[in-house]
Formats: sequence, C-alpha cells, structure tokens
Amino acid sequence: MMMLDRLQSLADRYDKLSELLCDPDVTSDTKKLREYSKEQSDLQESYEAYTEYKGVVEQYEAARAMQNEKLDDEMRELVKMELDELSQRKEELEERIKILMLPKDPNDDKNVIVEIRGAAGGDEAALFASDLYRMYSKYADTQGWKTDIMDVSMNDLGGFKEIIFMVNGKGAYSKLKFESGAHRVQRIPTTESGGRIHTSTSTVAVLPEMEDIDIEINDNDIRVDTFCSSGAGGQSVNTTKSAVRVTHVPTGIVATCQDGKSQNSNKEKALQVLRARIFDKLQQEEMSKYAGERKSKVGTGDRSERIRTYNFPQSRVTDHRIGLTLHRLDAVLNGDMDEIISTLTIAAQSDLMDKGEQE
Repeated sequence: MMMLDRLQSLADRYDKLSELLCDPDVTSDTKKLREYSKEQSDLQESYEAYTEYKGVVEQYEAARAMQNEKLDDEMRELVKMELDELSQRKEELEERIKILMLPKDPNDDKNVIVEIRGAAGGDEAALFASDLYRMYSKYADTQGWKTDIMDVSMNDLGGFKEIIFMVNGKGAYSKLKFESGAHRVQRIPTTESGGRIHTSTSTVAVLPEMEDIDIEINDNDIRVDTFCSSGAGGQSVNTTKSAVRVTHVPTGIVATCQDGKSQNSNKEKALQVLRARIFDKLQQEEMSKYAGERKSKVGTGDRSERIRTYNFPQSRVTDHRIGLTLHRLDAVLNGDMDEIISTLTIAAQSDLMDKGEQE
C-alpha cells in the first residue's frame, strides 16, 4: 500500500509538471523550463509503468467479476485465459516498479571520465590497457556515445601506460560504473618467444563528470604548470607549452592534459579530471567508513579489487563478482558488453532490494 501511495504521488507530480510546462510563465523562463522538463523526464518511466499497472489491475478485476456471471464453457475458458495473461503481466509490472522505485544514484545520467593504467606486467600490461580502451570505445559506439581522449602516455610498443578519456552520453555512468577495478589478462605476449602464458593486469577507474556546481574549486587552491607535450618514450612532440598540469594543493591531487594543441582547452580538460578525482577521493573515504558492513554483490568498489579475467587461450571472460563466464572473448573485446553490464546491474538492484527488505 505504501508503494502504491508513493506511485500515486509520483503520478500526481507528473501530471502537475505537464500543466506547468504549458504555463507561459514557465515556457518563458529557460531555467524553470529546463528544471521541470528534466524532472518530468526522470519520472516518465515510473509514471508509464504505474499507468499501465493501474490499467491491468482494472482489467483483471473486471475479468474476475465476469467469472461470477453465468457463462458458457467457451466464454469461461476465454475469461480464464485472459486472467492468466493479466496476472502474469501484473506480476511483471510489479517487479519492474519495485526496481524503478529503488533509490537512484544521482550520478547515473552523467558523463564519465575513464582512467586505464597498465599495472603488473610491464609492456604486456600496457598493451592490454590499449585493448581495454578499444573495448570501451567500441561499446560507447554501440550506445551512441562520444569518446574524447584527455591524456595519454604510451610505451614504445604502442601500448598505453595510462590513458584518460571522457565518455559523453546519457546514462554513461549508470552502465560503466561497475567497471572500476583490476582487470587481469592471461595470454601469450607478443614479446614472449617461448610461447608461455603470462598473467598481467591493468586497472580501470570510472569517475562521474563533476560540474563546478558539484565540486567547487577555489582558484587559490590550485597550481597550474605548463610544459611541452611528450610522446612514446617521453620524447617531446611539440615545442609549445600547450600541455597543462593542475595541482589541487589541499589534497595533493594532480591532473594533466596534453592531448589538445590549445593550452586553454587542455587546462579545462585537466580541471574536469581534477574535479572528478576530488569527488572520487571523497566518495572512497565515505565508502571506507562502511567497508566492514555488508558487502555488495558487485564488490566493494575498491580500485585494487580484481573484478574480471580475460583468458585468451580459452576465449573466456569471467567476472568474479557475479560468477559470470562467457566464452566469446573476441566479441567482448569488440564492445559486446551488454550481457556483462546488464547482469551486473541486476545484481546491484537485487542487492538494493535485499537491503531494503532487511531495513
């Protein structure tokens, strides 16, 4: 009953927003128009599910009432079939509504900054980091998102010692947020003459993009240094000081950007990374307070946690948090990540529902 009351309040608010969005005082106010449009958009999926649910319940009750009437055998069978179908749809909608009513991560709709670094394994780890970048880029393409490299450091073999890039697209954080952690690869490196399988790791951090209004940085708290961009092996690739390093003095957090030719553009990108890293630091500190409490199905969020193994000899990908194994490594590395991401999302939703029931 409480959930139905909440849904009715939500539906009332949605209808009220429809009225407000037709009000001349609102349509002439850009700020209000954007605010109300976003609020209604956020409510729309729940509103539509609840509207359909009410319709199904009405049809179900009407069909049940018909059972008490005098019906011939054929009509009684038709009513029974309709009741079965409506009952199934009612249950489906109830489950969907439960998920829609779960607390939403306020960052879910945001763009993300993804940081990939070669970890254990030297050159092979850097080459694997480039494979991961390609995987995420291909996945972004399938979602209609845009990727933008913000900073990159390469080794002599063309692998990425580190790459930082932005993914622009609605819902990017909601789908990529479970990718943070250590990714392990098992394969025969191109640098290995003996044909032995090596194990290497690269780390991934997925950070929601933060605006000025989310994380305010005082100009007096940052130091900006400029330098010449460098390429593989550290050699200078231009003679102008377009590369920018921004240091947040109170926390010691540093962000650099040397991908663009414009110093102003690089500074803005570096500040985007800096804001995201400051937010991430605060978030990690908050999470550490509850580290001893009940563990989530999809992990602790610890950057050092080994979350997935990519085994080339057996064409196998295993996500250790949810026990999911797929035998189509090539497809996954080509951006076919839907099954992994949807399974992780379902596990996280299940965790939230379990938590709500316990409370």
